[in-house]
Amino acid sequence: MEEDRIDTKLVHSGEKPCPLTRALRVPVYMTSTFVYENFDELMKGRYFYTRIQNPTLEVLEEKLAEIEGGERALVTASGMAAITIAVMSCLEKDGRVVTSDIIYGGTHDLFTKILPRLGFEVSYVDFGDISRLEEELKRGASVVYFESPANPTMKVIDIEEVSKVAHEAGVTVLFDNTFATPYCQQPLRLGVDVNIESLTKYLSGHGDALGGAVIGRRDYILNLRGTWSTIFGATMSPLNAWLVLRGVKTLHVRMERHCRNAMVLAEFLEDHPKVKRVLYPGLPSHPQHEIAKKQMRCFGGMLSFEVENTTIAMNVMNNLRMSYIGVSLGDVETLVEWPAYMTHMTMPRKERRKLGITDTLIRVSVGLEDPDDIIEDFDQALSQA
Repeated sequence: MEEDRIDTKLVHSGEKPCPLTRALRVPVYMTSTFVYENFDELMKGRYFYTRIQNPTLEVLEEKLAEIEGGERALVTASGMAAITIAVMSCLEKDGRVVTSDIIYGGTHDLFTKILPRLGFEVSYVDFGDISRLEEELKRGASVVYFESPANPTMKVIDIEEVSKVAHEAGVTVLFDNTFATPYCQQPLRLGVDVNIESLTKYLSGHGDALGGAVIGRRDYILNLRGTWSTIFGATMSPLNAWLVLRGVKTLHVRMERHCRNAMVLAEFLEDHPKVKRVLYPGLPSHPQHEIAKKQMRCFGGMLSFEVENTTIAMNVMNNLRMSYIGVSLGDVETLVEWPAYMTHMTMPRKERRKLGITDTLIRVSVGLEDPDDIIEDFDQALSQA
């Protein structure tokens, strides 16, 4: 399969009919342990305990490695489990993380509440200013960590440029690709060392499974599996792995519709009198639109918009009839959340506002409904706000 033919990879990579039964779908191996008739057989065995490895998980890992352009992949119980072990595995005593100033709220909690207690330093930098990043890296670092588009402001960061600067400083680059997915963006091919996905979101796509994934070099992933994932017990459930496998097969079809619907809604909101501004990488008005065009195949299903005041924001949330209020994203249904009071509520208000996460910012995960129905829902919610 050609490198850029991701549609076929999503359907076929990693999967073959069962050699015993000829079942088209990989079975769900719901077992904690694997048994053998004698010790010699055990020593030759591939599977011992599901916390270490499981056939269902292995198929998903093979598929993810191929579609992401990595050598190996490791799946985990959640996106936060993937982020936590990926970051911590790169840190030695007195290690230091240099991270983008705008990141997912859960990651921010890890960086502010957990890592400092363990003796690790975390510095926040505007990755849009490469010179500032270069200066920060002169102080030394173990990890550069960022996401793009960023949650929830949709800030786009030049992945290739940041990776180049980090590598010149001898620093490992970790990246969260959850918003874009491997369909819209291929970070490993842009210079990132380790790519992280929340499988709970678009790759699963149906809101019925939790999971995360780390993709990168073979030696890195083998160490992650043999030490960090096994000791921390970050193992994904085989049933969740099976559900994600089902979802991944249709990622390309779903993302095309997510992206198309998001663009239609973004253009509608940009012209609405009660909307101050719309943040969507596909709009020419987006501050980093040119960077997005350079590194994204399409612009994703996520957008944010600002209204005049918190009363209007609250009313918009309450007036929605078809769309749901929820903190997740990437489902077939349109989900709306208020970052300042939901995903980023633990971040100090002064810090939030400085980063553009205002009390009037609303984030939308645009679903697969008819675009006219999505527009009608937001139109009536805004008109009554």
